[in-house]
Formats: sequence, C-alpha cells, structure tokens
Amino acid sequence: MNRALISAFAAVTLVVSGASAATASDGVPPRTTHGPCQYTQTPDEPAARPVPLPPDPRRTPNRGTVDMDVATSQGPLPLRLDRAKAPCTVQSFLHLARHGFYNRTVCHRLTAYPTLKVLQCGDPTGTGEGGPGYKYKDELPIDLPPAPTDPTGTRRLYERGLLAMANAGPDTNGSQFFVVYGDSALRPNYTVFGTVGPDGLATLDETAAAGIKPTTDNPTPVDGTPTLRTELLRIRQTRP
Repeated sequence: MNRALISAFAAVTLVVSGASAATASDGVPPRTTHGPCQYTQTPDEPAARPVPLPPDPRRTPNRGTVDMDVATSQGPLPLRLDRAKAPCTVQSFLHLARHGFYNRTVCHRLTAYPTLKVLQCGDPTGTGEGGPGYKYKDELPIDLPPAPTDPTGTRRLYERGLLAMANAGPDTNGSQFFVVYGDSALRPNYTVFGTVGPDGLATLDETAAAGIKPTTDNPTPVDGTPTLRTELLRIRQTRP
C-alpha cells in the first residue's frame, strides 16, 4: 500500500500505493472492532509486522496531548500527538508504537517540490507498500487556512511542523505518516494528528538539506529516497 499525497500544483503522488478493499480471498469478511473507530482488517494487505487490531473503547480518549520520544539515526524527532484533533489516529499510533511496529524502520520518501515538502515514514518494509494489516476512518482537519500559493482556494496550508497520516484514498489510514518540514499546499484529505518539536525540525532540516538520491533517469529528483538515511530507531511515549 503506497500512501500518497497529491502535490499542490504538480501532479505528484506521495501515498501508500495499491490500496484495495478489505476483502479476504476466501470470502470471510474482515474483522472490524466494535468501538467508534472501527479498525478493520485488510486481509489482502497483511501486516508488514505482526500486530493485533488496536483497542477500540466506546469512549475513545479525545482530550489532551501525548508526547512521544522518537529517536532516529539522524537525531531526535519528538512528536506531540493531539487527541482532540484525531482521537482514533492517536489511539492507533500509540498502539503501533507500544508494539514496536515502528522500531528500526526507514523513512522511505522525501519530497522537495516548491509546494510539497514532507518526509514520509511508517512502513517497516521501507518500500511504501507496507502497513499494519488494518485501516480506519479519516479525521480530516477543518481549521487549516487556505494555501496562499493556490489561487483556486481548494488546497490548504499544511504548515511546517505538522504531523499527518498518509493514505491511499478515503478512510484508508494505516501506519504510514508524514512530517512537514516546509509549508505545503494540499487538499485537506490527510488527517492531522500532531506536531513536531523544535529538535525534530532540526533533524528534518538536516535530512532535507541532503536531498534525494538520483536515479539513472533523473539526476536531480525532487521526490524519492532520501540521500541521508533516516531510520526510526525507537518510538516511546514520554507523557500521557
């Protein structure tokens, strides 16, 4: 599943590719949790690492923030998760972190378009195809300002420092996420669930400054594998 974002003005995809409906080949319906988040198995896209469905209590925590200590191979990437903005997304992210799903995973995609500057992470396979074996609903932002670079008014400003989910279409959130290192213009189709701390922005700037690995077809790409390998070594909760 290659989760993609659509660039503001270039026809660029930055998603989780190949998402499909959650149907098992043997006809058995996928399991769905009974709480408000309704995490649903994706049998045709099994988990890149073994992990159960997240807990889905009737009263999903929807207040306050959660601080996460993220150690990477390039330095700290502290995150602050916002339960009020996206309670189901925060609940899933914490679940995956507690099961070590993100440990020793590489951030596989960097973009450097004028209107799209993000680092994408969260796939244990490092290919953009991997996920947790389940999907869940969008919790889309309603308070993002219009992107000043978009005269049509359809795109919103995903400003530097935001943390959001990558997806492959409506209600296909899984494990892949992106961090914004430069103001970006996107349709408001991507769940925002937190922010990156100052030390994390410095780490992102270092990764972004190193650029993107050239390919035989393109010696100066603006979308692809980061030249500076950024591996998530460990993610753990530091404050409830």
